[in-house]
Amino acid sequence: MRRFPHRRLASAAVVLSGALALSGCQLLSPGPGDGPETGVESVNPEVVGDVPADLESFYTQEVAWELCEETFACATVKVPLDYADPARDSINIALIRSDATGESQGSVLVNPGGPGGSGVNIVKDALTYVTSDRLREAYDVVGFDPRGVGKSSAVDCQTDEEREADRLEYLEPEISDEEAFETLTAEAEDFAAQCAERTGELLGYVDTDSAARDLDILRAAVGDQDLNYLGFSYGTALGAAYAELFPANTGRLVLDGAVDPSLSNEEITLGQAQAFETALRTYVADCQLSSDCPLPAGIEEGVAVIQDLFRSVEESPMTAADGRLVTIGTFFSGFILPLYDNNNWTLLTGALDQALQGDPSAMLQLADLGAEREADGSYLTNSNAAFIAINCLDYPMTNDPAELAADADELAEASPTFGPYLAYGGVTCDAWEYGPVLAPAPASAPDAAPMLVIGTTGDPATPYDWSLALADQLETSVHVTWDGEGHTAYGRAGDCIEDLVDDYFVDGTLPEDGVSCD
Repeated sequence: MRRFPHRRLASAAVVLSGALALSGCQLLSPGPGDGPETGVESVNPEVVGDVPADLESFYTQEVAWELCEETFACATVKVPLDYADPARDSINIALIRSDATGESQGSVLVNPGGPGGSGVNIVKDALTYVTSDRLREAYDVVGFDPRGVGKSSAVDCQTDEEREADRLEYLEPEISDEEAFETLTAEAEDFAAQCAERTGELLGYVDTDSAARDLDILRAAVGDQDLNYLGFSYGTALGAAYAELFPANTGRLVLDGAVDPSLSNEEITLGQAQAFETALRTYVADCQLSSDCPLPAGIEEGVAVIQDLFRSVEESPMTAADGRLVTIGTFFSGFILPLYDNNNWTLLTGALDQALQGDPSAMLQLADLGAEREADGSYLTNSNAAFIAINCLDYPMTNDPAELAADADELAEASPTFGPYLAYGGVTCDAWEYGPVLAPAPASAPDAAPMLVIGTTGDPATPYDWSLALADQLETSVHVTWDGEGHTAYGRAGDCIEDLVDDYFVDGTLPEDGVSCD
């Protein structure tokens, strides 16, 4: 019997934002001075550069910065809905700014990943986690929600009640493969229709190239002649797309937890499945060093207990202490979240111990955190809908049952624990009203300024080899390795990575290609 998920379950962006919250980050405390600068600012024509006449009004618009969240400044910038026809309509991009605590050298724009992650939320809630004191002293740090995401003009697919009803659905274990595929296809069609009805034509314009073109308007809006950019995970793909489109405007770009843009959606899913399976075994070995570990001795024996638990939840969903149902999709999401950061493995051990005793409450709390969902079933962001919408435009996907079945078998072989729950992602996009507008291709930006690409050897979400591939494709980049566990490095990896990144941002000093940090 082949296992089918009830929609694609794993999203690097969604879980990354949860991992940041797990680390106990707090709002940035006010720095010296009288707080953020606010008011209406006119864009300096010198920073705009040579732009097409039909885009000039977007590049030269006035930007009104207002006090928000007590210690930040917020603004909204207009960008074209469709860059092929800029006069047709505009959409909004939301920004949040933390002013430099020292003399500002300009701005660094931050993207936390995804697609679907909120840069506004990352700067608001996790600034001290994703940036160093030295960077914040030298730069204004600006978070933005890309088109389709969060507080910007956003993809909207379901009410909170509909999302919660979706979470509770699951496929009966005895259903046939044919019946399961028909059910998934029908659900995908319903979901796509909901998105089209609630979002409208924006749904066809949330691709990564359009978001990269937005970045150049944001660069002008913050008053910088060159873009300085910190991109994590999917944010590396967005940064690479920008470098390819606007090489003359690249400043200092750091791409951490790199995505290989030459890979297909199926290759990305397979790579993640393999990397998470490796991360699981590393976690199990670490867990077994502790007397609190609920797993038996031996890595394979410990993994087998976890796989049996997954199958048990799949066949018979559990009920948490607050009465909420925990299906396999919810359980999977909660389990995989702490694998993004080895500092959170102890949380996984505690949740696993409870679940093995029949209580999934802690695992549900982890799933809530990853989905940015409150216990009452309300959702804080649209990250999952944005993730689907952007990927459906960025990647051609198959819905051929035979090909999907073959992919599912390959995933299950590569990752016996997680692979079965990552299959059949193409079903959703096949029902999409808007077809893919992009296709996988190697990045190429030979005329861009030097860039810094970072890879983590134990990264489960963006495998280390992807960072090597991106660095090889970007002719002007240098590659740095963190020999560590978890997703991305800057902000988690200690002084070695932090100093290399800060030296580049603050002083313009790049490390030698191939430098490694333990």
